[in-house]
Amino acid sequence: MPLIVYKIYIKAPIDKCLDLARDVEVHTKTTSKTNERAVGGTTSGLLELGDTVTWEAVHFGIKQRLTAQIIEMEKPNRFVDIMVKGAFHSFVHTHQFMEQGEGTIMIDQFQYKSPLGLIGVLADKLFWKNI
Repeated sequence: MPLIVYKIYIKAPIDKCLDLARDVEVHTKTTSKTNERAVGGTTSGLLELGDTVTWEAVHFGIKQRLTAQIIEMEKPNRFVDIMVKGAFHSFVHTHQFMEQGEGTIMIDQFQYKSPLGLIGVLADKLFWKNI
């Protein structure tokens, strides 16, 4: 299964970083290129343990919907969401936060399995080769 890892240092307190990462409105602003918006479940405020949110966005020219649920919440260090409905066969998105100096290191891990069996595996290889 492909794994995408993004790591960044943020000069802000750990609790603020956690809150921004689970804020529905902030997420919407940071995904403006795909016109992503919350259309079901928790559509505003901070996501909490057990919450679900349905996102609608345009990817590869196709409007898609994906519903995710928060399955773990360890404030202020991490939370995990999984896809419960959407285009992937499965995905797990882990958001981890660690204090460092005057700020916070945020590590975002996105592990997924593409749909369509072998066709999905081939699409992954072509997609990641071109990035």
